Amino acid sequence: QVQLVESGGGVVQPGESLTLSCAASGNLLSIKAMGWYRQTQGKEREMVATLTSRNTINYADYAKGRFTISRDNAKNTIYLKMDNLNPDDTAVYYCNAIGPLRSGDSYYPDYSFWGQGTQVSVSS
Repeated sequence: QVQLVESGGGVVQPGESLTLSCAASGNLLSIKAMGWYRQTQGKEREMVATLTSRNTINYADYAKGRFTISRDNAKNTIYLKMDNLNPDDTAVYYCNAIGPLRSGDSYYPDYSFWGQGTQVSVSS
């Protein structure tokens, strides 16, 4: 099991920056990848940025050049630094971890763990 707690959301003006944090706990050695996703009302959750255990990074096209995902292994925390925010970035941002889950007699090698989400609002 992996537990994820996001923080750092808030209200900012267009052009400003914000850094989100995601503290992970539990069976961390089994995590294969972590990342950030976002969701607005009425839309599907979409990938923002991901970081694998082998340090492979992937960004959504809209995030390239503006967002940076990083990890602090000592703190078991990943971050998402978001620069030059615009109103289209307004969403609930979720932290995600991919890892194994054993539940009773069932085993899921690539289970998706989610945090509770943190709201980011960009408005003038």
